Amino acid sequence: MTAYALAHLRKAPIHADVLEYLERIQATLAPFEGRFLVHGGTIDVLEGDWPGDLVIIEFPDLGKARSWYHSSTYQEIKPLRTRHLAGEVILVEGVETDHSSSQMAAELRQANGL
Repeated sequence: MTAYALAHLRKAPIHADVLEYLERIQATLAPFEGRFLVHGGTIDVLEGDWPGDLVIIEFPDLGKARSWYHSSTYQEIKPLRTRHLAGEVILVEGVETDHSSSQMAAELRQANGL
């Protein structure tokens, strides 16, 4: 099942380390079949606050996403980002193409006796 790496990164002044990180991250993704879906595009905040940028990277599955994040090639460049950009990073599994939120609700109702 497809998986995603999501990063919510706070805005900060551009730093040479961050530029180097941007120059090098693509090469870390290729061996794990990762590709950018969102990389700091325009954000239209509809509810709440969203201070910063969003990055979404797609992987074929959660195993490849985890392997990328923990790979020596990514860990080598990660400090170039983390020293200068605060934020959260998560890995999350996607849903099947036939996912139904109403079916999910029905299963939750049944499981919880509601």
